[in-house]
Amino acid sequence: MSNPTQSAIIWPSAFLPGTTDNFVTNEVIVSGLTAPQIWALLSDVSKWSTYYANVAQITPPSSGPHLRKGDVFSFSTFGLPVLTCPVEECFGPEKGKAGRIAWSAKLDGGEDEKVEVYHAWLVEDLEGGRVRILTQESQKGKPAKDLAGVKPNKMLLGHQDWLDGLVKKARGDVWDVKEGNLKAAGMDAY
Repeated sequence: MSNPTQSAIIWPSAFLPGTTDNFVTNEVIVSGLTAPQIWALLSDVSKWSTYYANVAQITPPSSGPHLRKGDVFSFSTFGLPVLTCPVEECFGPEKGKAGRIAWSAKLDGGEDEKVEVYHAWLVEDLEGGRVRILTQESQKGKPAKDLAGVKPNKMLLGHQDWLDGLVKKARGDVWDVKEGNLKAAGMDAY
């Protein structure tokens, strides 16, 4: 019998799911890939646009494209202005231990523009040659509340495209990154 315990996101208290205006979780578990294969793509911001269409204007940290705790990078997604993102948590997967990456972001402004975000990822190897990829995002502010009310849920679909793209890219598949859940739902990626 397999061990049913899986890693979980470590949330700052200000972003605890269920206490914010918007929360989305997406997860895939696939066989034939490893956590280090996924990590190599996820932790390198210069690779994001090669497998995820809903990202633009990426500026890597001054230390280079591979994210590390304490780095600051920026990008735009979901039609928002460019977000400056401090990396809050970042360490790669190891045997028996999930890789973790998380960043925060905020946009200042009036009540209609102000938003705060915490986006976290887990990447871990599972028994039987499988890998688990989990991404969760918690948001506060009126734009977050508005986004949560959009049906179909744009953030849910967009993050699923991110996961699907990670898997396809790691497998070496060839596909049009602009084809995905957002497009199928009649929504523009970025």
